[in-house]
Amino acid sequence: GESGTGKEVVAQFIHRHSRRASRSLVSINCAALPANLLESELFGHVKGAFTGADRTKPGLLETANGGTFFLDEVTEMSLPLQAKLLRVLQDGLVRRVGSEQEHDAVVNVRFISATNREPAEAVSSGLLREDLFYRLRVVPIKLPPLRQRLGDVALLANHFLSFYWERHRGTRTP
Repeated sequence: GESGTGKEVVAQFIHRHSRRASRSLVSINCAALPANLLESELFGHVKGAFTGADRTKPGLLETANGGTFFLDEVTEMSLPLQAKLLRVLQDGLVRRVGSEQEHDAVVNVRFISATNREPAEAVSSGLLREDLFYRLRVVPIKLPPLRQRLGDVALLANHFLSFYWERHRGTRTP
């Protein structure tokens, strides 16, 4: 779906109504971080892996173990990083940045991914690995833009009115 259509809200809904709801929902926007920082955030790192790595740090994939991981803007992830992520999807094996071990952790995570691009076009243009696309595309959901869901506008307006009224006034709206 396009930016602003509520892809993360859908991911939160799926997580809250699943058997994994008691565990973590971890989200990351792949477009918001440079590739080397995104890799460290996802997979963690070992002490000394890079300047400033003064301790071993588990990644967000380990934090999400048993829960759900939401990858927003997955087509913005570099191809080498997509290959590393594919191993987690296939085997559940996480290898931290700078590690010399075959793997540092085993995780069981449900992945929900989103993009504002058409995924098949991203595959054909070389932005998304085909094997990763097929691993992630188990239950595709196309989220139409809000301009095509006019019935949702009043619901959203009422929600935000109540939310901000309570936040700034401390009481519920009449």
